[in-house]
Amino acid sequence: MPKKRRSLRNQRGFTLIDILFVVGLIGVLCSMAIPGLTRARGAAQASSALGTLRVINSAQLSFAITCGLGFYSPDLQTLGVKPPSATDAFLSPDLSSAATVIKSGYTFTTAGTPLAGAPASCNGLAQGAAAPGYFAVADPLDPLQNPRFFGTNADGALFEDTTTLNGVMPETGAPASGFPIR
Repeated sequence: MPKKRRSLRNQRGFTLIDILFVVGLIGVLCSMAIPGLTRARGAAQASSALGTLRVINSAQLSFAITCGLGFYSPDLQTLGVKPPSATDAFLSPDLSSAATVIKSGYTFTTAGTPLAGAPASCNGLAQGAAAPGYFAVADPLDPLQNPRFFGTNADGALFEDTTTLNGVMPETGAPASGFPIR
């Protein structure tokens, strides 16, 4: 009786070359997708930063109308203090926990120059501590991956630049550099 021999060519399965080809193809596809994902992440962070600056503008306007007697808060922490008869503060705790807040890949800072004759506010800001104007800036944590810097002030307009607006953004009016966002 003759023995039946199995041929290796008739066996089904993947060879080492097949697996290496698939792994190499997956690597090429991943390397092509990573720059797109990085751009999408930067765009999402920039959109979030613009939204946060709009929230700060709204909180400052609400403070000035209801509590500051026409004056603005000099910092984020004051906007986080609830007035006596209100149910909520002007800003949520995640934005008013410190003078500088990190959120969604950006660092947010707000400042205003106190006016000596400013009245005390209803949420505990002392007399002479409120400001006639303010500015808020958003700087990316990684400016190499996301080179978009934003700022706003008491006028309510949003500005963008390729360098920080901190120190350049006035409390009212347009900054010396940057351009308005429409």
